[in-house]
Amino acid sequence: MITNTAANPSQLKADENFGYVWLISIVAALGGLLFGWDWVVIGGAKALFEPFFGIAKDTVVNGQSVIVTNANLSGWANSCALLGCLAGSLLTGVLSDKFGRKRLLIFAAFLFAASSVLTGWAANFHQFILWRIAGGVAIGMASNLSPLYIAEISPARMRGRLVSLNQLTIVIGILAAQLLNMVITQKVPDGATAAMIAHSWNGQHGWRWMFTLVAAPSLLFFVAAFFVPESPRWLVKNGLPDQARKILARLGGENYAAAETENIRQTIATEEISRVRLADLKEPRLLKILLIGCGLAVLQQWSGINVLFNYGSNIFNTAGFGVNTTLLFIVITGVVNAAFTFVALGTVDRWGRRGLMLFGCAGIAVAHILTGLAYALHLQGIAVLLFVLAAIGCYAMSLAPVTWVVISEIFPNRIRGTAISVAVSVLWVACFILTLTFPLLENAIGTGNTFWLYAAICVVGFIFIKFKLPETKGKSLEEIERELLEKSQPIHS
Repeated sequence: MITNTAANPSQLKADENFGYVWLISIVAALGGLLFGWDWVVIGGAKALFEPFFGIAKDTVVNGQSVIVTNANLSGWANSCALLGCLAGSLLTGVLSDKFGRKRLLIFAAFLFAASSVLTGWAANFHQFILWRIAGGVAIGMASNLSPLYIAEISPARMRGRLVSLNQLTIVIGILAAQLLNMVITQKVPDGATAAMIAHSWNGQHGWRWMFTLVAAPSLLFFVAAFFVPESPRWLVKNGLPDQARKILARLGGENYAAAETENIRQTIATEEISRVRLADLKEPRLLKILLIGCGLAVLQQWSGINVLFNYGSNIFNTAGFGVNTTLLFIVITGVVNAAFTFVALGTVDRWGRRGLMLFGCAGIAVAHILTGLAYALHLQGIAVLLFVLAAIGCYAMSLAPVTWVVISEIFPNRIRGTAISVAVSVLWVACFILTLTFPLLENAIGTGNTFWLYAAICVVGFIFIKFKLPETKGKSLEEIERELLEKSQPIHS
């Protein structure tokens, strides 16, 4: 009977419309593709737009012409998008709870398209910064919305796979940007001066097209987002259970829809349906769950893997590789990243979240220890590449996708949008700290010791996951909510 099924919806054998579920998940995951592409594209454009804007100039040193870069302006150009990411992440929690997930997906797609074109064809550096920050807002929104939406429309037994799909599109976007960067940048001859670059086709137009091409998938995302349904959990939360039931019926059949709708309603008190306050997150039971989500967000960043993407050229140059080889190796890291994300898609709903996360922390720690050892023993060259690829592979099948899965599913229905916003905002702050501190750590303690520090953080993360992270595989969002709230319930004598 439906009433019995409602009590344990994850056991319901839904008449799942696999094609429809995958289709709308792929549409939502386009936000991840744009997130990855727009985030990485600036790395290849940097060498081209800096001479154009006068950030990099030719200077004669010891009788030789060298390119000198204004470090402050260069750093601002490369990091300003983080301000937008943080703003977009913070705003999305409140706005998605008020206006719905679908409307925000559409707006994020529009902002990606507009900001990419306007960044690419900025007339001056100030305009470039303005539109780069706007693009960061779109990235921050997508980093919240895509996993949130997919989690809320997915049947329990395939939710891990579908949310991990968002991470796969992120790495596909990263790889697309890396390939595009390599193709366009290779047209710049070795030894080219800043003046030569600034007056070349690459310096005048090449970097513009790097940004502008992001508009193509953005427009696809924009159009497709109009055809996906609203999140059924948001509809129930806002007093529209009949509409939610129709959507759930299309996803899994009438019995599944009836059971899920009732189960969602039971987790949302009537007086809380239309309001969400940040103060609610201070409630002791909810605060404990929020701290788990924020802890995982910090761990994903401070595991050190994004350093390998953001500073890959520095790391490979330090290891003794030339410019062209470094560009090739950066693309290889993108290929490995994508390949191992497929492993996560096939295992996250079979092996579980905790198992993958524990394996990832252990694997990354070992790879970082070996990388540090290679630097300490001066065994650089190909050894560094292999250890870097091992770390990226472990990360791609564990912390990278599973963190998004867990963050999207551990928070209660009534505060999910706002709580995810807080956790993802913490992630972006952690990303900023990681990006800012790597050059400082490298200069202060050396490259090898810096990787040993990241290894130590992974060990701490292993212990945190072992004792604090519950397994959520195969459970409905409502079952997860009840279990976590019960565990967080204060004990009264």
